[in-house]
Amino acid sequence: MNLTEIARRLKIPTKELKEKLPELGFDIGMKAIKVPDDMAARIIEKWKEEKKRERIADKYADVDVVEKVEEDKSSDRIIKVPQSISVRDLADKFKINPPAMIAELMKHGVMASLSEKVDFDIITIVAEGMGFSVELTDEALDDEKIQQKIIQDKLKKIKDSATTGSSRPPVVVVMGHVDHGKTKLLDTIRNAKVIDTEAGGITQHIGAYQVKENGKNITFVDTPGHEAFSAMRSRGANVADVAILVVAADSGVQPQTIEAIKMIQDADLPMVIAINKIDKPEADVELIKKGLSEINIIPEDWGGDAICVEISAKEKTNLNELLDMVLLVADMNKDKIQAEYNAPASGTIIESHLDKGTGSVATVLIHNGTLKQGDAVRIGNVLGKIRTMTNFKGEDIKEATPSTPVRVIGLSSTPEVGEILEAGVDLKSLRRKLDSKKQLFVNNINVSEEKEEKKSKIKKLNIVLKTDVAGSQEAIIQSLKKYNTKQVGINIVYKGLGNITEVDVIRAESTKALVFGFNVSATSQAYEVSKEKEVDIKLYNVIYKLIEETEEKLEAMLEPIVTREVVAKAEVLAVFRGQKKDMIIGAKLKQGEVIDKCKIIVYRGEKIIGEGGIKELRVGPEKVSQVSSGDFGVQYSGSISLQEGDQLEFFIEKEEKQKLELK
Repeated sequence: MNLTEIARRLKIPTKELKEKLPELGFDIGMKAIKVPDDMAARIIEKWKEEKKRERIADKYADVDVVEKVEEDKSSDRIIKVPQSISVRDLADKFKINPPAMIAELMKHGVMASLSEKVDFDIITIVAEGMGFSVELTDEALDDEKIQQKIIQDKLKKIKDSATTGSSRPPVVVVMGHVDHGKTKLLDTIRNAKVIDTEAGGITQHIGAYQVKENGKNITFVDTPGHEAFSAMRSRGANVADVAILVVAADSGVQPQTIEAIKMIQDADLPMVIAINKIDKPEADVELIKKGLSEINIIPEDWGGDAICVEISAKEKTNLNELLDMVLLVADMNKDKIQAEYNAPASGTIIESHLDKGTGSVATVLIHNGTLKQGDAVRIGNVLGKIRTMTNFKGEDIKEATPSTPVRVIGLSSTPEVGEILEAGVDLKSLRRKLDSKKQLFVNNINVSEEKEEKKSKIKKLNIVLKTDVAGSQEAIIQSLKKYNTKQVGINIVYKGLGNITEVDVIRAESTKALVFGFNVSATSQAYEVSKEKEVDIKLYNVIYKLIEETEEKLEAMLEPIVTREVVAKAEVLAVFRGQKKDMIIGAKLKQGEVIDKCKIIVYRGEKIIGEGGIKELRVGPEKVSQVSSGDFGVQYSGSISLQEGDQLEFFIEKEEKQKLELK
């Protein structure tokens, strides 16, 4: 048979076959063209055995070898770019002329001029088509941080521009650990039963309310206490002028207490500490002050500058004193609590949701200017014209002045929580710009995500997420991000507001996703389709339940850790029956103890040549379950024919359930 025919059957180049033959015991020379048919058959069989042996050896080999191979990449095909870059600068990075760069972008449906910027997702797609891979530069921020910085800069600009105007009501943020009484405090102050409507006693949305004390308005922003709402609490601190830190007298300084203090300090807010629940028998105010002093918050009566007011929200004790302290602190910082009343309005979206009857609804806290009915507004990429406005009491109003929280209707879509509202804009001009921007990025993001998903070996839990309001949605997504690990991850294939419909179920079925609903219900049609398509619908009204169950599902996706415990070693003394895949051998135990449940690795010299198992163990004529010393017989089951002198390594495999390694 021709060597080329043998190479074709083995699916390798002829040259490689000739080079390998001496290692297999066939020294026929590099100039040979043909070999006898019986030798050809032996070559093919030996080749297959060797390849199988190599696969087994790789299976038990140290993974470091694989890692070294993976690290050996050519760096000249990797381009480092920031999160977004102009087409001209991108051409520079790829070392091609600008017209050629425009042509490459056009191939992928991206129409952009030299000065226009393209983002990282588009660059990735284009680079792959050109045979390059891209990496973010070390100083590049991710999209979320960039967006956060843009919003913070806008907010700072708004506040700075308002410092020469008239005084406005102070905006107060109430922060602290879960269950320390923040909502009860607000509930008592404004005499409304918010806490009774909240699942699990935890405030699940951000809200703003106004009260009057000594003839002066105070706006309160309530931020939820559970750890999942870290982003919302941070945003609350950014829009406020004064912070009330609630610490329970019967509980002390807790993790979210310390986190809240850090946020307050980072936002450079003056603070009043409300030591709550002093009515409880186990309350210990001095212990609380000691705990605060240990984190460098020194109460006034201990010689520091931290204002502490001992209160009981339940018994309405010292609430007037607390409000007086808030007004006093605001008055001490009145140069910062200013606004221009006659300017176009600007403010922060603190809540948004989709209402079946009225469409997109958003709650905005006005920072500067006056928002009027009929005003044209922009909120990020959302445009609109204010049709109606209602205050926190649900009353229709025609205008909203600085520090007023107001619910607005008339937006083109639901804005992101934390976005900045700007009034007095040119809607026609903005629509043209936004439409142009949408055209630039259409379809490219999805293409990038699909390619990334194919490349990634990380198991993903796909989720379709529907929530009642945008604030809850943001908090859930923020909280689930920590579960994106090296092992598994979360993929939100779709997020939306409102009840779960059959469309959501069909979308989940096509992406093999679960459907999660938070504070929403599912339509009867959705349930029918879910049964037909075998799609799970999970409804929650407490966020930590959703997070806990998600963690359980992710852990179930993890492959168990398999460990190999070597329990014995032996040497083959004789082969009594040489039938392939079922052999009877005599062996001598060299160390350890052989158990009939063991698996076997076979060594010939220094090489691993195969693996197998034990069908039966015998000592003399007697069948046994274990061997502790001396000579013994083994009925061996495996793919390799054993020989006298082969070394046997007996081992037991143990499986251990993995735990998530969180970021």
